[in-house]
Amino acid sequence: MEVPEDRSWVEFTLRPEAEFSDGSPLTVDDVIFSLKTLRDKGRPNTRRYYALVRDIQRLGDHKVRFVFKKEANQEMPLIMGLMPVLSKKYYSTHKFEETTLEPPLGSGPYIITKVDPGRRIAFTRNPDYWGAGLAVNAGQNNFDTIRYDYFRDSAALFEAFKSGEITVRFERDAKNWATGYDFLATRNGQVIRAEIPHGRPADMYGLVFNTRRALFHDKRVRQALLLMFDFEWMNKNFFYNSYKRVQSYFDNSELSSHNRAANDLEKILLNPYRKEIPKDILEHGWTAPVGGSPANSRKNKAAALSLLYDSGWIIKDGRLINKDTNKPFEFEILLREPQEERVALTYAKALKSLGIKASVLMVDSTQYQARLATYDFDMTPFKWRGTLSPGNEQAFRFGSKEADIDGTFNLAGVKSDAVDAMIEAITQAKSRTDLIAATRSLDRLLLSGIYVIPFYYQPVDRVAYWAEIQIPQHIPLTGVKIKTWWMLPDN
Repeated sequence: MEVPEDRSWVEFTLRPEAEFSDGSPLTVDDVIFSLKTLRDKGRPNTRRYYALVRDIQRLGDHKVRFVFKKEANQEMPLIMGLMPVLSKKYYSTHKFEETTLEPPLGSGPYIITKVDPGRRIAFTRNPDYWGAGLAVNAGQNNFDTIRYDYFRDSAALFEAFKSGEITVRFERDAKNWATGYDFLATRNGQVIRAEIPHGRPADMYGLVFNTRRALFHDKRVRQALLLMFDFEWMNKNFFYNSYKRVQSYFDNSELSSHNRAANDLEKILLNPYRKEIPKDILEHGWTAPVGGSPANSRKNKAAALSLLYDSGWIIKDGRLINKDTNKPFEFEILLREPQEERVALTYAKALKSLGIKASVLMVDSTQYQARLATYDFDMTPFKWRGTLSPGNEQAFRFGSKEADIDGTFNLAGVKSDAVDAMIEAITQAKSRTDLIAATRSLDRLLLSGIYVIPFYYQPVDRVAYWAEIQIPQHIPLTGVKIKTWWMLPDN
């Protein structure tokens, strides 16, 4: 790829040997078709990114240039490099926007060879993969077949792993990790458990307020509800003290503002918006309320009641009532994952002591996705994946325009000129120093807005696997990467 100093365009030269898995060549025409298709029919984030391309220039059989609009940003050349390439020929007889169970045509190392809807999907390594000999693929894509099996019940899934039907398991249940692996295959060394450190930023994982709801318009109300979430008690009683509290949208990385004073670059960026950031968050970052003891619980509850009273709520006959409308404080917590239910129910019980009724509703995956896509919820657990290189995706998560577009990840409904300005600073950053300052500034603003009740994270990947699976001695910064693993020859 070639990029000018001002990043106003990017030019790609395609490898002449590149091809799709059916043997047809991967051409410039496929690249151009992909851009137009994803721009017009893709998800909202891809439509947003690719709409910043002003012109597509076909410079030869293997060379293409994308020229960007003036409002594009520094990250766009990399965004274009991430664009999946679709087969123009294949989609001339298949509708891109329609759901299908027919495996699509790709150009990667694996081919989808079996689909059993609702049960499993299998990928088989393509023996004719055009990129197998490239240096970038050395030591990767080692399994002949990778099969993903789906289970509605987590207990049945664990039993399948214990019997050897499943060979690799990522354990997300702290209790099961602590108490569930005392079985024969583990004791005799057939199953290996590993806690593999990683350098990924923690995901921002927590209960998201849908601020489109009138109930959550007032930040003081959101702060009060945040105070009632007792992480320390849950960590001790549910998770064997194995988690850390999320204190930042970029926790566990240099991008986090937690325990850091704003530097000169951050102060310049934030100066027009100083009124939106509490002094303590500017001086040392945000710190979550601490529970775990009766004294802390009483203090947090008293502070929550004071905030609710100041924002127009009073307790009447054991219920929290709005003193102007006389309506009770009631809302719903929407869930999809069973393991999140006990957290939600414990939290709802704590809120009940304030006279708040929080109903917990578990729905299936299809309904959950449909309701998230249309923002049809009051509060729900959600996880924004951490990244060491934030960019355009931050607008998809927190941009004002995205708050009114169905299907984005701006679930909280964030609408803030200050947040938009920091996202712009991130995407226009020309150095790592500038990027860090802009990201920490965004972090301070989002934490000041109280859009999420942060949960927890673990600085290691917990993974259990059968001993025929081998893993590299040196683990990548990003943690576990299955495509770098392999099996012993006899398997």
